[in-house]
Amino acid sequence: MTLTARQRLVMTFTFFSMFFGAGNLIFPPFVGAQAGSAAMPAAIGFIVSAVGLPILGVLAVTFSGGFDGLAGRVSPRFSLWLGLAIILTIGPCFAIPRTATTSFEMMVAPFISDDPQSAPRWIVQLVYSLTFFALSFLFAQHPEKLSKVLGRFMGPLLLILIAVLFAACLVHGVGAAATPSGDYATGQLARGFLDGYQTMDLLAALYFGIVISANIRAQQVDDERQVQTETAYAGLGTGALLILIYGALSYVGVVSGAITAIDPSTDTGATVLTNLTSSIFGTAGTAFLGVVFVIACLNVCTGLICTCATYFHKRFPVIGGHAVSYRAWQVLFTVFSFVVSNAGLSLIIKVSVPVLSALYPMAIVLVLLALTHRVLGSKFSRVYFWTVLLVGIVAFGGCISSLLAVFGFEGVLPWLDAVLAMLPLQGDQLGWVTPAVLGVMVGVVDSLVRRR
Repeated sequence: MTLTARQRLVMTFTFFSMFFGAGNLIFPPFVGAQAGSAAMPAAIGFIVSAVGLPILGVLAVTFSGGFDGLAGRVSPRFSLWLGLAIILTIGPCFAIPRTATTSFEMMVAPFISDDPQSAPRWIVQLVYSLTFFALSFLFAQHPEKLSKVLGRFMGPLLLILIAVLFAACLVHGVGAAATPSGDYATGQLARGFLDGYQTMDLLAALYFGIVISANIRAQQVDDERQVQTETAYAGLGTGALLILIYGALSYVGVVSGAITAIDPSTDTGATVLTNLTSSIFGTAGTAFLGVVFVIACLNVCTGLICTCATYFHKRFPVIGGHAVSYRAWQVLFTVFSFVVSNAGLSLIIKVSVPVLSALYPMAIVLVLLALTHRVLGSKFSRVYFWTVLLVGIVAFGGCISSLLAVFGFEGVLPWLDAVLAMLPLQGDQLGWVTPAVLGVMVGVVDSLVRRR
């Protein structure tokens, strides 16, 4: 059995809703506002990284038999540890708490009164977070039925709201686009590519297929090959939607930057959107933007809770001789994320950036190796081990250097910084490219030697 066109559209909306959260809403306008008149190359770089890589990741994982099948080509133990690192990064340690905090800042914080007689801010945030995570927990009860919530209602509603925002920008017009500034003063294409990392969509793409596959099977599609094909269709449809949305939001950023200049060192994508909606819609614009953020963040939070709980339930069904259900993992991740969202998130955000810079290069090379498996990996199996090993050494070296700087110990390991600086493209945060090429070469030689 195959899905109908309508069912495929619902699956595409479900996939899109799981991807498109606060970061996806904030970063493209910030790119457009900084790049200004050079927004086109900046947006292209961002789209390649934030859309191209995740969709390639969906295809690579789908046709490799899941993430374990892909990462297991390096080694089963590597698959376990990398999987745990990715799940915890895109889940309770960073991405899930950020959904509640960001939506609170956009929807509720602007309307909190400074009156001493009013409820303190921390109480308001506590109540909001409790309500937010209660709804997410409710929506995530049955991951195989997620398409009924996200695909049929929340996803289309979010698209309509973004379309309204884009239409308002078209009516307003851009006028004279701002001069490129900040990180986008030069090298807009490369900078856009690097900023696409911040969406974390490539890491999420490696596991979102778990939930989408469950929803497809719930439509009475039993053949595993057909499930993979339908998942790929949903991934490609999601990619097309994301390209349109990111292009539209980049233009929104250009219009906002032309209306109100921003300071790239202190402002964020949220500032860019707030400036625009306040200028076009007035006070009502703040509430409108808040609704958009709440829907986007609620969608992603629900999808991430489903993904994390499903992964841990399948990986650790029994702990200490006791069965651990999907619901137990769901409760654990929801409660933990609720606590983190109300205490200590700022530190986790600072720590997460170096962690992402360590995980992303390994994820990229795994995806690229999977896509070239027939002509490379299947003939020279050791390329997986050597490529990921050399890339991982460089990536984690950079992660350690960045973490030391976050905690105020910058320069403690000068030799490490000196070695990393010797790598080509390290200044553009692409120092892992040369080790990746070297790893492929060493892997081919190692495979030939072992074969003989």
